[in-house]
Amino acid sequence: MNVVIIGCGVVGAAIAYQLSQVKGVNITVFDQNQPAQASTGAALGVLMGVISHKIKGKAWQMRQESIQRYETLILELEGITGRKIPCNRQGIVMLLSEDSEHPLASGVEAITEWEQLREIRKAQGWQLAVWDKDKLQKFCPQINHPTIIGAVYSPQDRQLNPTALTLAFVDGAQRNGVKFKFGVAVNNKQAPSSQLIQISPTVTEQLKSIETSEGTVNADWFIVAAGLGSTALTAQLNHKVHIRPVLGQALYLSLGRILGNPDFQPVITGNDIHLVPMGSGDYWVGATVEFPNDADEISAKKELLESLQKQAIAFCPDLASAKVVRTWSGLRPRPENSPAPVIDKLPGFSNVLLATGHYRNGVLLAPATALAVENMIISQGS
Repeated sequence: MNVVIIGCGVVGAAIAYQLSQVKGVNITVFDQNQPAQASTGAALGVLMGVISHKIKGKAWQMRQESIQRYETLILELEGITGRKIPCNRQGIVMLLSEDSEHPLASGVEAITEWEQLREIRKAQGWQLAVWDKDKLQKFCPQINHPTIIGAVYSPQDRQLNPTALTLAFVDGAQRNGVKFKFGVAVNNKQAPSSQLIQISPTVTEQLKSIETSEGTVNADWFIVAAGLGSTALTAQLNHKVHIRPVLGQALYLSLGRILGNPDFQPVITGNDIHLVPMGSGDYWVGATVEFPNDADEISAKKELLESLQKQAIAFCPDLASAKVVRTWSGLRPRPENSPAPVIDKLPGFSNVLLATGHYRNGVLLAPATALAVENMIISQGS
């Protein structure tokens, strides 16, 4: 079986690694850039699974599957490749505020809602702790703002380096025989040649080949994991899936000393702002959420980045003396008129799979996405 994967961000790389462990599958990955560019290269890698407010259905199932897989996956990849994948295993602390915009993190009534979620998670086999303000001060003395009324602590959620993870996926997949074609564009000008096959009760096409900057490539399966590039690729197949860009900006701050308790350095998130410890008194702060105009045009707004920094300083005043080492931004792929992510067959085709549009959860959901793609291919092939 020959499989082509288009796109080598964290999702495409995860799929390549997962499928590389299946016997009899020959895999080629195409990306016009180097791996871990675009959305993956700008991500903070905060894995908000257990602490998310999803409790049932596919949205929760994928989060749970990914968090479980990451517990073995990081060590597995490090063992195979010899690469180090920086991973913070000290969990996530979500600040509860009187005026938060988070649906479950504002007002005193939020405490009750989080306690209900804690019991649901306990029944599902996961841990959550709800802290009052005194307990928050005990564990995170660097947090100080009059509107903060407590926090929720999720010890089993993680944060990892998305670029290091993606490069490890690529390395691991290469060791299993996957071919990676970087700097090669998939550049169909028209829908490639295909043949009609009957899949009751509808007529479906089977894609036979794609055109690349290196020539025509034939395969049995084509997996579109190209993030924002998925829009143009699917349009060429006359079944456009509209993925829109949502820009996010972030900061790298250097304080020169560790905030709070040196032995307890979780990710701290408040009002959708993440403070991510990077070691040695350095911190990532992110990220803004900036939507495009009707033409999908978008540019980073300096005032929103400044507001991000001010809000981080508001709940962690010591950051006021931190030096801004660098700033960066990235575009997240958000599906139009459908929930994120899009993991399904491309309408009209029996052998074209979409694994795209993960919006802000590409790193979190990469392992579950890879498993879902594998199941779709293996179930049809059996």
